[in-house]
Amino acid sequence: MIVEQAILYIKPGQSAAFEETFEKAQSIISSMKGYIRHDVLKCIEEENKYLLLVEWETLEDHEIGFRKSAAYQEWRNLLHHFYDPFPVVQHYTSILI
Repeated sequence: MIVEQAILYIKPGQSAAFEETFEKAQSIISSMKGYIRHDVLKCIEEENKYLLLVEWETLEDHEIGFRKSAAYQEWRNLLHHFYDPFPVVQHYTSILI
């Protein structure tokens, strides 16, 4: 299992619209092969900052299965215009056995 992590900076004044749109968009990601679960956390100290965490079975499920899919284009059209700057996505794996 891998964890995808992205810090999302939402354009000022757009947080409510982002949250409403994400509520709809999450059904896209959750329908993908290899998807396990996700969470979106709103920062307490910084307004308009969110943390997206998505668990995938494999890196390929995210990078190829999701990002190269038609579903990703829909996800992108719904959400990417909210970000400034565009988020850096990183992947993590547990070191615990």
